[in-house]
Amino acid sequence: MRKRDFIILVFAAILCIVLSFVILTYQDTQRVSSPPGTTTAVPAPGSVKEVADANNRFAFDLYSRLAKDPAYAGSNLFFSPFSLSSALAITYEGARGTTADEIRSVFYFPNDTAALRQGFAEMNSGMNNASAGYTLDTANALWAEKTYPFLPGYISTAAQYYSANATSLDFINRPEESRAIINRWVEQKTHNKIQDLVPAGGIDPMTLLVITNAVYFKGTWVTQFDKNTTRDTGFRVSPEKTVNVKMMQRTDENAVYRYTETDDLQVLALPYTHDSGKELSMLVLLPKDDNLAETERALDPVRYAGMQNSLVSQRVKVFLPKFQIETTAHLPKTLAAMGMPTAFSGSADFSGMDGTQFLYIEDIIHKAYIDVNEEGTEAAAATAVIMWGKGVVPEEPPIPVFNADHPFLFIIQDDETGAILFMGRVTNPTG
Repeated sequence: MRKRDFIILVFAAILCIVLSFVILTYQDTQRVSSPPGTTTAVPAPGSVKEVADANNRFAFDLYSRLAKDPAYAGSNLFFSPFSLSSALAITYEGARGTTADEIRSVFYFPNDTAALRQGFAEMNSGMNNASAGYTLDTANALWAEKTYPFLPGYISTAAQYYSANATSLDFINRPEESRAIINRWVEQKTHNKIQDLVPAGGIDPMTLLVITNAVYFKGTWVTQFDKNTTRDTGFRVSPEKTVNVKMMQRTDENAVYRYTETDDLQVLALPYTHDSGKELSMLVLLPKDDNLAETERALDPVRYAGMQNSLVSQRVKVFLPKFQIETTAHLPKTLAAMGMPTAFSGSADFSGMDGTQFLYIEDIIHKAYIDVNEEGTEAAAATAVIMWGKGVVPEEPPIPVFNADHPFLFIIQDDETGAILFMGRVTNPTG
């Protein structure tokens, strides 16, 4: 082999080695900022639909779980699955191993990281549309302990794909002041409808990260209800109990809505006005036989989609009560039971956030509010994922027993200076 050819071969080999090193380094970098087992290719065009479908599947799962929870027996329910999915998507970005697998399973997140990120990015962009004719805003944020070294890759991923900018706070020395800052942000983003999301004591020196999401909506009905026709009437809570409510009504010729029914259910779509962008509506599912529990058991994403496809515009005489609901839920036990217990345990792996396995989720707080009246609807929700560092919780020291039933010394001292004023011992108290 000629010397010139040998040099070319050596140069080509060196070039291959360098390229291989660059590729491996890039892949390692992606593993730092992306859950393992996922890809970061260019997202498919259906990424928004994937995220929306995942959100809906989670919504029905959580509703079913809460509806059967004895703590909510006979009470109103209201929550924002999108707020929870948004906050947990940012949390999931930092999860690894079993922790990531369980979160993805519960929230049905796409395996493809690019689809997840693009889906949420596009949905958030579409919601924050100032010219829509209604108000629909969503916002995310990170609140990090200022002394804790979070990975720059995680912080940048949260900002780039979820618009969740990070703010450093002093959780260790100023927990209550930090809590107030987070709550003020939530209040501002929800037009003061969600207050005190993080309750007193919810932030303490063990807190290292809080991930928040806020959603706010205000829209007016396309066909508004006339306040003059609202009447006091009975609302059947159960076969044995009736309560008095303010019942709105639309029975005129212009009361045209999308509507469908089955043997056991009526479905009504109440649309909100819009100038541009997405159309929004409220679907009301009314059992014909008062058996709400049966409707809840039978409802799933497939049946829900079928209802939407069956809606037909027609005149409907509508009677709908005005109502307000405010709810607060702490969800670790619920979400753990749904299939993601590791995130709340000492085995949690959120090394994508800090490069260690020191973090775990201490609490997930969700608050929601809705007001439905003649003009339309105002609704808001917020979620806080509070993360602590794993530490050995010290055992409570035993209560000491001081039983002076044998000889002892005693000292009388000046507490200010420590000077001993008197000193002695007792060997026999009676002597």
